[in-house]
Amino acid sequence: MRMNISEIISKKRDGNSLSPDEISFAVREFTAERISDAQMAALAMAICIKDMNPEETACLTFEMLSSGETMHWPADSRPMVDKHSTGGIGDKVSLILAPLLACCGLSVPMISGRGLGPTGGTLDKLESIPGFNAELPLDEIRSIVEDFGCVITAASKTLAPADRKLYRLRDITGTVKSVPLITSSIMSKKLAEGLNALVLDVKCGTGAFMKSPEEATALAQSLVGTGKSMNVKTSALITDMNQPLGRMVGNAVEVNESMAALRGEGPKDLMEVTLALGGELMRLAGVAEDSNAGIATLAVKVSSGAGYEKFRHMIAAQGGDPDAKLAVADASEVLAEQAGFVSGIDAEQLGMAIIEMKGGRKQQGDKLDHSVGLEMLVRIGDKVEPSQPLVNLFAPDAMRKKIGEMIQSAIEFSDSPVAEPKLIIDKVT
Repeated sequence: MRMNISEIISKKRDGNSLSPDEISFAVREFTAERISDAQMAALAMAICIKDMNPEETACLTFEMLSSGETMHWPADSRPMVDKHSTGGIGDKVSLILAPLLACCGLSVPMISGRGLGPTGGTLDKLESIPGFNAELPLDEIRSIVEDFGCVITAASKTLAPADRKLYRLRDITGTVKSVPLITSSIMSKKLAEGLNALVLDVKCGTGAFMKSPEEATALAQSLVGTGKSMNVKTSALITDMNQPLGRMVGNAVEVNESMAALRGEGPKDLMEVTLALGGELMRLAGVAEDSNAGIATLAVKVSSGAGYEKFRHMIAAQGGDPDAKLAVADASEVLAEQAGFVSGIDAEQLGMAIIEMKGGRKQQGDKLDHSVGLEMLVRIGDKVEPSQPLVNLFAPDAMRKKIGEMIQSAIEFSDSPVAEPKLIIDKVT
């Protein structure tokens, strides 16, 4: 039977499930540019409004994955694993976790991305290191993984090209926040890595894409279910993003904090999330009896310095200078204007402050200033006195007044004590 994209759009718009053949036709023809952007945008809108069932979502993911090359590894390779975060403010876990996992008998071919909007991008952070190359061809990715155990790089143009084309449309048509479309976008790239196991950090809160635990759980269940349908051991942690993770927010400053964490000097919250994700991934990959045993092994790799040395090797293998002193703008303090207990932090507003300083992008192609950033000096629950420093601001003089006002407006106070939010909310397996 000859298929017609208009009929497929109408079928989904009416709330009916699409067959595997219909999904395959839509993705294949769109990738080959035989379906117009307008038609695919209409299908994305129909999916966004009418949703997809798990079988449809898995099929869409498979077709997007199959639209390009996939990575293949020798049968005797170490277990291939990866971690993905749905994005948050100050989230530099990937920089710490990839080298630690590589020290524990695992291989990490991490495909990562750049920031767009308030959440920062892992590659943007790494590109603050002089010489670092985040645009590696597949053969070089394979070589570095085989030699050093880990790599952090952008997806090549041949990896899930359907996702690249569809994401661009979703971004300009308001269809980004759709669980099946998010799931297929994330999982098509991750599963193209040829993984044995995958752990997902699904964040919720003021600095996350999903604002509530319920939204985050729905996304986590979709991601985990899709991974398992493709025979990849998958689980997810739901983690809090109502305040920045760690102390530093920005590009160069987050790399510096990551290196400090690998030397055993990381903030408690950052290390808790990093080790929890790593321990769960080691359990999934079968190299630890349970997640607690995995956490203990990872902690040893931190205290011994092995993770720090592996990070340096990875940076050098990708052309970067691991000894370079990263450029950071001069610091100034943002002071409290009142007394009280920190009751809330609008982490998204802090991310927007980074964008305003050109540390993030308003649109694709914007050139970044890697030297700007923030250091959070207070957390939710802390008692604060008037004129107490709230944030160290790394910014040019001309921006300090405006950015300081944005930071002030992002931090809320209460007259009575406030409990610190739970960092790891739930696990979805």
